[in-house]
Amino acid sequence: MMRALWTAGSGMMAQQFNVDVISNNLANVNTTGYKKERAEFKDLLYETLDRAYMLDGKGKPVNLQVGHGTNVAATVKNYTMGNLEKTDNPFDFAIDGEGFFQVQGPKGDVVYTRDGAFKLSVVDGGNKLTTSDGYPVLDDAGSEIVFSSDIDLSKLVVSPIGELSYLDADGVTQPIGQSIGLVKFPNKNGLESIGGNFYTPNSASGEPVPDGELGTKSTIRQSFLESSNVQVVEEMVKLIVAQRAYEINSKSIQSADEMLGMANNLKR
Repeated sequence: MMRALWTAGSGMMAQQFNVDVISNNLANVNTTGYKKERAEFKDLLYETLDRAYMLDGKGKPVNLQVGHGTNVAATVKNYTMGNLEKTDNPFDFAIDGEGFFQVQGPKGDVVYTRDGAFKLSVVDGGNKLTTSDGYPVLDDAGSEIVFSSDIDLSKLVVSPIGELSYLDADGVTQPIGQSIGLVKFPNKNGLESIGGNFYTPNSASGEPVPDGELGTKSTIRQSFLESSNVQVVEEMVKLIVAQRAYEINSKSIQSADEMLGMANNLKR
């Protein structure tokens, strides 16, 4: 019965973690480029009371084992694309594919994002393309994207492969000479979320590679944003299931406690 207490307790802790993950998904239902997460679980150590065996055609065909509950194994992001929403803002960009934008982070390191809601920051001699927090967006060479002050940025044009250009006074397309850089990762599920819609790579994700060198090439959609891929109804169903599982595990603890109480009250 003591085993039942700890086993059910592990189930309650696992479902509490599951509710935390689902709650985070629901909280980010309107976060641009957010990818929903799923908690994965594994069973814990088993105590083998009697092993299966066969000897001379005789024996026990099945094991006698009892488990010790469950534990959280991992959280896995679902990188399926969210819906593309038209914004009519020339500085909003959505990635159609599996690529990531490159951004120079607050510590000077490069971080990666699917959030293409970019802004303009005024700098000496022009304007710099940045995130809403002011972090510079990088081109395919890893350099900051800076527009000359004599360019009419209301007529900015970004091609599907990220090449930047603008329409001059005569309506002629003039190249700027930079392209928005997109990268991919050998294992994007290994990326680490650091908040602010940013990801950082590690040894599990592999180093970033240019978008065109890995899989199908992604394209950029100007004046669009990728919405979160969270499905509210799906998450609510998961939340109900997790709540019921938590409740059932708590009843298992109550039942084990009552049985212990009965054993303690036995009279000789």
